[in-house]
Amino acid sequence: MSRAVFEYALVRVVPRPERGERVNAGVIVYCRERGFLGARCELDVDRLLALDARVDVEGVSRALEGVRAVCRGGVCAGAASESDAGQRFRWLTAPRSTVVRPGPVHTGLTVDPEGEMERLSRLLVR
Repeated sequence: MSRAVFEYALVRVVPRPERGERVNAGVIVYCRERGFLGARCELDVDRLLALDARVDVEGVSRALEGVRAVCRGGVCAGAASESDAGQRFRWLTAPRSTVVRPGPVHTGLTVDPEGEMERLSRLLVR
């Protein structure tokens, strides 16, 4: 099987934007050629609380579940459910000034987008 171009972005939690500190909490991977859009999110609560003991952990967890829901599509994705995978990826990676926000988009080549998502999660999130 030939390698396909994929794009990915980290999902970051920035509890206090004025301090600029962040925790990587997930990765979103999109591969148009393979029809793949997925997110692996894992929140290290202890690390997050070390940055801000008053952060709304439940709210952050709900936002991360929202990222996964948009990747899956369907009814849980709300208005995004009618968009194709590429549009949903662009929506998820659009700059935001919220506590849960995407990092910059990067590209690579892979034969296995889901395996790539796992590798990036292990390398950049855990």
